[in-house]
Amino acid sequence: MHTVLAVKNLLVQSGASWVLWLLFALSAGSIAIAIERWLYFRSKDDDVRALAAELDAHLSNGSIAAALDALRPMRSVGALVARAGLRLAQRGPAAADRGMQSAISAERKALEARLAYLGTLGNNAPFVGLFGTVIGVILAFEQLGQATGAGPASQVASAAVMAAIAEALVATAVGIGVALPAVAAYNYLQRRIAAMLDDAETLSNLVLAYLATGEAVQSSPVEPARAFHRGAAIDGPINGEAPRPEAA
Repeated sequence: MHTVLAVKNLLVQSGASWVLWLLFALSAGSIAIAIERWLYFRSKDDDVRALAAELDAHLSNGSIAAALDALRPMRSVGALVARAGLRLAQRGPAAADRGMQSAISAERKALEARLAYLGTLGNNAPFVGLFGTVIGVILAFEQLGQATGAGPASQVASAAVMAAIAEALVATAVGIGVALPAVAAYNYLQRRIAAMLDDAETLSNLVLAYLATGEAVQSSPVEPARAFHRGAAIDGPINGEAPRPEAA
């Protein structure tokens, strides 16, 4: 009983206004994160169809170097993932696939940074507002308990209690008002992440399609040197020349 009274006195003394200020601060943080994420995602936007067409043109000609040069100034998720695969093209399709999967994982972590704050705030802001409402109701019943007797004084006390309850309900309304934009921003940004990762998957499949056939690797700049070393190692034909017979 003493513990309940101590908690009640603490809540009565603290009041419910601090809950509103807390909600306002949390709302300001969610707005800042939503704007920062939107600007970051905007910097990652590229026309995936145009990028795929450009990659298709370079890879169909077997020019990995030209494809890398075209992707180098781009900052989109798809461009970064395709570039990671093309850098490992000489090691085979399996290595390129692993490189692109690793790049997708790294980009996913960068895209989802600070989004947990929005999701947590959207789920819990109404409960924070409800906590403020409970404190306000406790204050109202405390005032009601102190009002005794009848007459004008009692009527004034009852009016004060009703006003306190009305003010307490404001905390719940503010909590819901903070949660709704946070949930909307979280869902919107999650859809943007899914779209960008789908674009990256599209480009990675295009790169793997060319690497699997060997067309892009056969005419890459590094391949002739590797062919020369293989020819030298097996003492076979090099550049179309017939092997010279050994002296007797």
